[in-house]
Amino acid sequence: MALSWRVLLALTLFAAGTHYWPIKPAESAQSPASDGAATPWGSSYFPNTPLVTQDGKTVRFFDDLIKDKVVAINFIFTGCSDSCPVETARLRQVQKILGDRVGKDIFLYSISIDPYNDTPATLKRYAEKFGIGPGWTLLTGEPEAIEQLRRRLGLYIEGLENGRSRDHNLSLIIGNQATGRWMKASPFESPYILADRLGNSLHNWKQASATTNDYASAPQIRPPSSGEQIFRTRCSSCHTVGNTEPGQPGIGPDLLGVTQQRDPSWLIRWLKEPDQMLAEKEPLATLLYEQYNRLAMPNMRLGDTEITALITYLQEETARIQAPLADRGKP
Repeated sequence: MALSWRVLLALTLFAAGTHYWPIKPAESAQSPASDGAATPWGSSYFPNTPLVTQDGKTVRFFDDLIKDKVVAINFIFTGCSDSCPVETARLRQVQKILGDRVGKDIFLYSISIDPYNDTPATLKRYAEKFGIGPGWTLLTGEPEAIEQLRRRLGLYIEGLENGRSRDHNLSLIIGNQATGRWMKASPFESPYILADRLGNSLHNWKQASATTNDYASAPQIRPPSSGEQIFRTRCSSCHTVGNTEPGQPGIGPDLLGVTQQRDPSWLIRWLKEPDQMLAEKEPLATLLYEQYNRLAMPNMRLGDTEITALITYLQEETARIQAPLADRGKP
């Protein structure tokens, strides 16, 4: 199915880098005026929609989830086989960077756009697959109520939703309800940038930093190749190349040496159509699926040029990492 020009534009913007902008009220004659609070983004704007968490608890969107909180909100569905797993994996990285602040002064919410299938039990299994920790809540509710939330948050695209398709806006919303500062952000952004926005700028930089910086310890920066850019934006949510944290496996396998370990034709097809290979029960694809918590490799819609660039990067990065190790073994 062809994507609308608005979706294509959004994807182009996301691929280009960081883009944040304030959200606007949904254009509606029925939008209420400010209720006199310090910010117009209060209870008079956000509906107090009842939702149900992955633990079966009923909560109210405004009163329980966002009031006076710094939050990140996105919309997913657990049956999604492309963008949603990548969004979830990227937010998992953000949660890891922020540590125990998530659930204390920062809160993450993923709301299902497929409430008929995404029951609390289904959401709970999804959370367990991704290793989602405390402070990140998965929610479901009535379809009409969820659509209203998406409209108010600026994450509903007219003409794209047809009742059968699950295409949806790939943005997430980050904001501080108390100050009224709300921004759209790409879910494929660097997790460090997203964590910095949530942990520092949205708190008006009130959090003291425990780290000190100096030019002597600054890393050498090299411009990324096109393959590295693809890896960073499409693959790094789930994969590493030379895992530097023993005991901290990624959602998917580490890719150091993968171009040497896999048949080239198999690897190219796996990058191009992993969903089809899983549907065919291709043996190695099925083994990886079972080995990594039954999380399916998403189809990233990579073209031949992108696949070639990505494989070249994986080859070069493997050689770069392995070269010092080989030198150590020389007499």
